[in-house]
Amino acid sequence: MSLTLICVLVFALVFEFINGFHDTANAIATTVYTRALSVGKAIALAAGMNFLGALVSENVARTITEGLIGVQIEEYVVLAALIGAIIWNLFTWWRAIPSSSSHALIGALIGACIVYTMGIDGIKWEGVLSKIVIPLFTSPIMGFFLAFTMMKLVNKAFARLARNKVNGVFRRLQLFSAALVAFSHGNNDAQKTMGIITLALITGGILPVGTGVPIWVKALCAATIALGTSIGGWKIMKTMGGGVTKLNSAGGFVAQTASAAVIESMSFIGAPISTTQVISSAVMGVGSAKRFKSVKWKIAGDIALTWIVTLPVAALLGGLAVVIIQLFI
Repeated sequence: MSLTLICVLVFALVFEFINGFHDTANAIATTVYTRALSVGKAIALAAGMNFLGALVSENVARTITEGLIGVQIEEYVVLAALIGAIIWNLFTWWRAIPSSSSHALIGALIGACIVYTMGIDGIKWEGVLSKIVIPLFTSPIMGFFLAFTMMKLVNKAFARLARNKVNGVFRRLQLFSAALVAFSHGNNDAQKTMGIITLALITGGILPVGTGVPIWVKALCAATIALGTSIGGWKIMKTMGGGVTKLNSAGGFVAQTASAAVIESMSFIGAPISTTQVISSAVMGVGSAKRFKSVKWKIAGDIALTWIVTLPVAALLGGLAVVIIQLFI
């Protein structure tokens, strides 16, 4: 195993760890905000379900390994992609912006490959369009409207019951919805790093082309994202939990359940989507179902802008990392 490949493994696990604490808020912010669980218990639940979710399939990992890059690349290109994605993740975490770790990694990989090949022909643009760009826009729209519809139905079904009683019921149900969204987060997000590591092992000649994700890679990534989740991302949690709109227990349950449904459907077709986008949009959908003005659209707009710029900015960072690494090799 070469030194470059060892660096890829280290940086991949660093990315996975950062993904865990960067996206912890996705799974548990609404649960903590509505006081369904204490912070410690919510983190433990999210970490455990993240770990289990990361082990169940490899559809998304195969998209990363086989569906985006159409040329043979060297190990340091994968390393450059990881460096670019890590830089963007740390910057958005520092600014308390719930950006997409998924699109940071994919954008950086595309940018690194373009600089490495000095052209765009090495990218499977059909795969980028069908697996990345289209889900980039459709998944948050699905999350918004599913949460909006579910919230309307919940409000209608429980309209005659006392608010305290309704909140009590949904506070208990949030234990289920928080576990479900944490599981789906692990199933989609952890696989991206599995795919990157597998791609690096193929480029390094350790694994044959077309191979699946080795079990040790699955276990290592699952444990790392769970560890990152246990650290937590409190700055982003504040934005996700109450910065976009005020949530009660029923709203928290609906936002989490709608998000998990969308994320699992996208994982099934192998689309490495942004769980952050889906959950943010579902929270907006819940708020809009109550009253359109209850959503803080200025904050929502800032989040949406970050979604749009993540792919191109990460691509620039990945390409720049390739240039810098080439200076030393």
